[in-house]
Amino acid sequence: MTDLGKLGFGTWAMGGPFAGPDGSPVGWGPADDGQSVKALRRAVELGVTLFDTADVYGCGHAETLVGQAFAGVRDQVLIASKWGCGFDAESRRMTGNEGSVSYLRRAVEGSLRRLGTDWIDLYQLHIGDLPLEDAALLRDECEVLVREGKIRAYGWSTDDVARARFFCEGEHGIAAQADINLLFDNPEMYAGEYAVLCRRPLAMGLLARETFTDLPLDDVRVTNPDWLRFFVDGKPSPEFLKARESVRDVLTSGGRTLVQGALAWFWARSPRLIPIPGVRTVEQVEENAGALAFGALTADELAQVESVLRP
Repeated sequence: MTDLGKLGFGTWAMGGPFAGPDGSPVGWGPADDGQSVKALRRAVELGVTLFDTADVYGCGHAETLVGQAFAGVRDQVLIASKWGCGFDAESRRMTGNEGSVSYLRRAVEGSLRRLGTDWIDLYQLHIGDLPLEDAALLRDECEVLVREGKIRAYGWSTDDVARARFFCEGEHGIAAQADINLLFDNPEMYAGEYAVLCRRPLAMGLLARETFTDLPLDDVRVTNPDWLRFFVDGKPSPEFLKARESVRDVLTSGGRTLVQGALAWFWARSPRLIPIPGVRTVEQVEENAGALAFGALTADELAQVESVLRP
């Protein structure tokens, strides 16, 4: 299996503003492209080499930034991208899910072009609830793409365990991507033989920031999509905020920041978990990468967290 490392960085927020099919904002507000590129390059300097993106983030913009950042060091990084969410780049608007083999073919060529690369290390299906009969055709086509050298491996970004396992039954199916963090665990997802890239590992910032009074109106945490879990109207959910505070002392022991403690939980929980926090600035990269020096929570620290959150 491809070694994906212990930590990766996500690029959803770097894509800048874009909207769902109904016109509702699904980005994280404005982003500074120059800062984003600097952040990506700083990550490599600090030893983080896995970067997760998607063609739909910023309707192509995030992939373009990743390609710019790693133009001279492509062989030093692992790029994970996703397909399946149709979009219009001009209007920066999603157009609906696309689960056909023909769309997969068009999508991979578009991603390769934007990324400025000949191959994608991990290509992930981005439709979480696609029927298995359709997914089977896509899995077979992913094997063709591996043989053609366009991708190295594939997986499914889904919170459905059966779907994740199904895709990883293919010869080059090596990973799932799922919503997991210390406030919202899903242990069945990582009971298999595949790696799990953990999206929203910092609970969309709840495990990273103290205040949220400055969120722009086009930030997805303000717009209340159906799947939003940790925020309501741009404010932390009281339930999850209380849970965070209940384990703060354990997470920040030994000199760690809250962010670093939240990341340390993953490495104590399972060697199959790879947190991929989203970043936009060099400062965020440095704090996140700094968690590697502290390593995993100790067995006692993990037990304390679990006894409080999941007694």
